[in-house]
Amino acid sequence: MHLIKERLGLNPLLVTYNKYFNSALGIRNLANLRIRFDCDILVQNVNPVSVRKITRATLRQFGSIYWHCLAGQTVFPVQTAVRYGVPLIIWGAHQGLEQVGMFSHEHEVEMTRRYRTDHDLMGQDPDMLLSIFDTLTEDDIWQYRYPADTDLHTVGVRGIYLGNYVRWDPKAQHEQMAAKHDYRGAAFARTFDTYDHVDCYNYMDVHDQIKLYKQGYSKVTDHACREIRHGRLTRSQGLALVQQHELAPLKHLDKFCEWLGVTERSLQFILDQHRDPRYWTQTQPGRWDFHGESTRLDAASGYNNAPIDIGFRGTDRLAFDGDGSYITVGKGYP
Repeated sequence: MHLIKERLGLNPLLVTYNKYFNSALGIRNLANLRIRFDCDILVQNVNPVSVRKITRATLRQFGSIYWHCLAGQTVFPVQTAVRYGVPLIIWGAHQGLEQVGMFSHEHEVEMTRRYRTDHDLMGQDPDMLLSIFDTLTEDDIWQYRYPADTDLHTVGVRGIYLGNYVRWDPKAQHEQMAAKHDYRGAAFARTFDTYDHVDCYNYMDVHDQIKLYKQGYSKVTDHACREIRHGRLTRSQGLALVQQHELAPLKHLDKFCEWLGVTERSLQFILDQHRDPRYWTQTQPGRWDFHGESTRLDAASGYNNAPIDIGFRGTDRLAFDGDGSYITVGKGYP
């Protein structure tokens, strides 16, 4: 927003998808952003009953509690552009460029339906969730459908990524937003990054645990690799941080179980079905040994066990000034 509004002089319409896992701190940051930059904002609120049904289905079918968030976040801006005749969508970083190296800046990659389906949605279009063996209906999934190509062509919608044009450094950018515009961060148990995803109770909690079950590594590995690329960590320091955080216990599992309407034991039974046997071995009922990549490397090599401080500061709590419950619909701040 700082780049778009203050440096480029644009007056954007902000759009966001309500994931329903909102933290009070996230609601505060979003309201503060809107107020500071004096922008209008549209929020998409899908029927919470449908969101729960979708989450149960995606969790059972392919082990994701975040499919609806990814689907909503990647389609609502496109639907809004078509609805209001806005030809340009400006996204932040492209994951395939900033995180995994699928693309180079030189490719100037733009938003596509195919990338959304294949990668953001794990190959699962909304209509693929419908099944005679499930309870999802047309009324549950229609808001997650991508607009037709004819509609996109009529409006001339294009989606570009700022990461193609400016050096993308999340730590430096968050610190600039904190200093100039009072962005707030919070500490997590499962990573050292105190800026990313403070809007959500589940991303760095249950969702991150599922990633570890399925992929053998978690978000702290992504964060460590990013900081190594930016020269703020050595490889041995990064590995030490990964081993310190990746198996940290969950703090907000009870909230998710209450929201979904299941017990923790029932949820764990479903999650265990999605553990990759390359990284997990069941030693006895309810007990698993982890042998992911981080366990096969020596963190001590080239590292003197000194405390690692690369400057992440999280001075607030996700609950901010509330009781720690999900914020279904935020009223803004102050």
